Amino acid sequence: MAVASQPQSFSKNQCVTGLRAAVGILEKWHASSEQACRILRISRSTYTRARQHDPDWAVALDADQMQRISLVLNIHATLRLVFDNPDNVYGFVSMANDNEFFNGRSPLVIMAQGDMISLYETFRRIDMLRGAQW
Repeated sequence: MAVASQPQSFSKNQCVTGLRAAVGILEKWHASSEQACRILRISRSTYTRARQHDPDWAVALDADQMQRISLVLNIHATLRLVFDNPDNVYGFVSMANDNEFFNGRSPLVIMAQGDMISLYETFRRIDMLRGAQW
C-alpha cells in the first residue's frame, strides 16, 4: 500500500533562523545579492529583510528553500572541518577550481546557477574534501 507523503512544514521561526544563518554565510562568502537569491531561491525583498534584524519579521519558506538553506549550512560546516584558516573557510567557494566538475569556475559561480542539482553537486564535491575526517 502506498503512503501519501505530507509536505514538511517548518515554523516561521525555523525559516527565519535558517534563512538568516544562510544569508550570513553567503555574505561571508562574498556572494552578491543576486547570487544569494538564486542559490536560496528567494526574492530580493526576502533577502533584504533577512539581512535586517527585525525581531518581528516572519517568513514562510517551502521545503525546496529549506533544503537549499541546509545545503549552504552543510557546505559551511564541511569547510570549517577541512580548513583551520578563516580565509580558506570563507574564501574557498570564491576561488577558481580546476577539478573536473568545476572546470575552472568557482563553487559560488556553480551554485549561483540556481538549480538544485548544481547546489547539491557542489555540496557533494566539497563534502568529499573531508575524506575520512569523521
